Amino acid sequence: MRDVFHDELDEIGAGVIEMTRLVSVAMEQATGALLDADLVRAERVIEADARVDALREDLEDRAFQMIARQQPVATDLRVLVTTLHVVADLERMGDLALHVAKIARLRFPEASVPEEVRDIIAQMGEVARSLVHKVADVVEGRDVSLAHAIEAEDDSMDALRRKLFTLVLSPRWAHGTEAAIDMTLLGRYYERYADHAVAVARRTIFIVTGERPGSTTSGSTLR
Repeated sequence: MRDVFHDELDEIGAGVIEMTRLVSVAMEQATGALLDADLVRAERVIEADARVDALREDLEDRAFQMIARQQPVATDLRVLVTTLHVVADLERMGDLALHVAKIARLRFPEASVPEEVRDIIAQMGEVARSLVHKVADVVEGRDVSLAHAIEAEDDSMDALRRKLFTLVLSPRWAHGTEAAIDMTLLGRYYERYADHAVAVARRTIFIVTGERPGSTTSGSTLR
C-alpha cells in the first residue's frame, strides 16, 4: 500500500516538474513575441496557458485525494500540502507570461517595446529564464543550496524594474502614455514572475527541511 502511495507521490512530483517546464517555455516565448512583434508566438503562449491551468487542477485534485484517502503524516503530508501552494505559484507564473504575450498581440504589427528600453526588457526576460530554469533544478533535485541562491537573482529583477521605471518617468520619455503604461505593466509582470519563482524555491526548502527560510509573500499579494 505504501509503495502505491509513493508511486502516486512521485507522479505528482513529475507533474510539478512538467508544469515548471511549461511556464518556463511560456515566458521565453512571450518575451520573444514581445521583442520581435511575433504574433504567432504570442498566440502560441496564449493558447498553451490552458494546459498549465488544467495541470494545476489535476495536481491539486490528486493531492487532495491522497490526503483524504491516505491520511499522510510528517514529511509526506508536508510534501502534499506544500505542493498545493507550489502549483498555485506556477499557475500564476503561467498567467504572467500570458499577460506579456497579450501585450505583444495587442500592439501587433507594431513593436510593443520602444528601442530605448528593449535592452532592459530583454534582460528581464533573461533573468526570468535563468530563475525558472534554476527553479526546475530545485524542484527536481530538492536542491536547498540552489534554492537559497535564487533570491540573489531575484534582486537583479527588482533592479531592472527600477531602471525601467526611471526611464519611463524621465522627462525625456517621448513615447506617450500608452507605451508608458505598457512598460509599467511589463515591469510588474516580470517582477511578479520572479517573486513566484522565489516562492517555489522557498517552499521546496520547507519540503526538505521542515523550516521556513524567512517569510514567503502570500499568494494574494504576489498576484
